Amino acid sequence: MEDKRILYVSSEVVPYLAENEVSLLSYDVPKMINDQGGQIRIFMPRYGNINERRHQLHEVIRLSGMNLVVNDLDMPLIIKVASIPKERIQVYFIDNDEYFKRKATFTDEDGVLYPDNDERAIFFAKGVVETVKKLNWVPDIIHVHGWLASLLPIYMKHYYKDEALFSETKIVTSVYSQSFDGTLDTEMINKIIFDGIPHDAIQELELPNYENLIKAAVNHSDAVVIASENVSASLTKFIESSGKPFLPFAAKDKITEAYTTFYKAMLS
Repeated sequence: MEDKRILYVSSEVVPYLAENEVSLLSYDVPKMINDQGGQIRIFMPRYGNINERRHQLHEVIRLSGMNLVVNDLDMPLIIKVASIPKERIQVYFIDNDEYFKRKATFTDEDGVLYPDNDERAIFFAKGVVETVKKLNWVPDIIHVHGWLASLLPIYMKHYYKDEALFSETKIVTSVYSQSFDGTLDTEMINKIIFDGIPHDAIQELELPNYENLIKAAVNHSDAVVIASENVSASLTKFIESSGKPFLPFAAKDKITEAYTTFYKAMLS
């Protein structure tokens, strides 16, 4: 994987958030590729429960300052950056006071999903792509982890389809069992259609629950990784019948070989 460029886009990454399947793999896989001489970047949201002082986040003025339109509203984009200690891995944080200032990730103190999680996901997807464009850094692969990042494949295949920078870029989505109950805002599909994305391409999002979000991401990806051992039977069947190359679940001690072989097959 030497000199291959892989962009990791995740809703959660250790050490910035608590350990779970998504946050651990979103650290372990980039580290593995970094150790093999690959060039990597990691993007995640800058939630309000991330300790900026402890993790030494700082704003990148040259990347901040643009406005992103979400459902016809201008939302300022702030970019912060930090390095994972000892690993020489840079992590970029997508920030906006309106969407990410609150002191939790996806739910309030009562465990209720934030009503604007759909808009946060749209903002995150656009923020990542706009920042990568400013960096002028061309990824060979974009690897998506976690449901808040799941709109990125959709936006890449439609909203950014004419960006020459990404003409050769392949998109991989990791599918996890970790989910949320209920649905996001039922207006979500209209907010995405507002960006010129056709209804037919995202009709699953008429009901924006966890499984349908993932199905929409899979439909717009070039390949899929089954990242949890207990992904639901219906999602597994959907992935297997999608016609996309997919990597079955690999135990932690097998991920180096499995992921490296999978990436190489995609780039050959």
